[in-house]
Amino acid sequence: MRKPIAAGNWKMFKTAKEASKMISELKELVKGVSDREVVICPPFTALESAVNAAKGSNVKIGAQNLYWEEKGAFTGEIAPGMIKDLGCEYVIIGHSERRQYFGETDATVNKRTFSALKAGLKPIICVGETLQERESEKTFSVIETQIKGGLKGLSEEQMKDCVIAYEPVWAIGTGKTASKEQAQEVHAFIRKLLSDLFGKDTADAARILYGGSVKPDNVKDLMSQPDIDGGLVGGASLEAEPFSKIVKY
Repeated sequence: MRKPIAAGNWKMFKTAKEASKMISELKELVKGVSDREVVICPPFTALESAVNAAKGSNVKIGAQNLYWEEKGAFTGEIAPGMIKDLGCEYVIIGHSERRQYFGETDATVNKRTFSALKAGLKPIICVGETLQERESEKTFSVIETQIKGGLKGLSEEQMKDCVIAYEPVWAIGTGKTASKEQAQEVHAFIRKLLSDLFGKDTADAARILYGGSVKPDNVKDLMSQPDIDGGLVGGASLEAEPFSKIVKY
């Protein structure tokens, strides 16, 4: 059985103080939830506060990005070991906003994935097509290219520590959500692709999250699909009450 993950990506929101307050509220609301993982990914500046606030609870903390070198003259970047040292367990890699605004490519996703695994972090690797690509019926070729590029060279053992997040770019922050059928179709395609690359057992165990305007009122429909193993949640993860409803769908 795959253990679902409800992961909150806070993007560029919340100070350290605000993060501490929200996680303190959240951990009370999701106390006792043990059949799924709860992950919050705050900005770098709030990671330490978030880890401290989550101590002793079932809330895990992740970062939103990392650099692939362990140390060096890379002004403004954050090394995998620095994130791990704070007490983080997860890290988001290759989010569409990183691809769109900051030049992330499948090749850099691959480098970041290897560096995360080496540091003992679990990468949440994001893939997804734009509206133009979907309307041009390129969804599956885009996803295949991103999966093969991002996971290139990984062993079956390494893949076991990776999570995939399918995020249709046209549904992120737009209020639009892929229908449960659209999401399931792509998730099933990803799982088949993972089976071809890493073997059926590894693919069957891999957790594939859906991201793109996940809210309390649509999470149940999405999670009822056989290949959807949780959500990477944006706006609805910023407040404790709505996010706890997603966790406990």
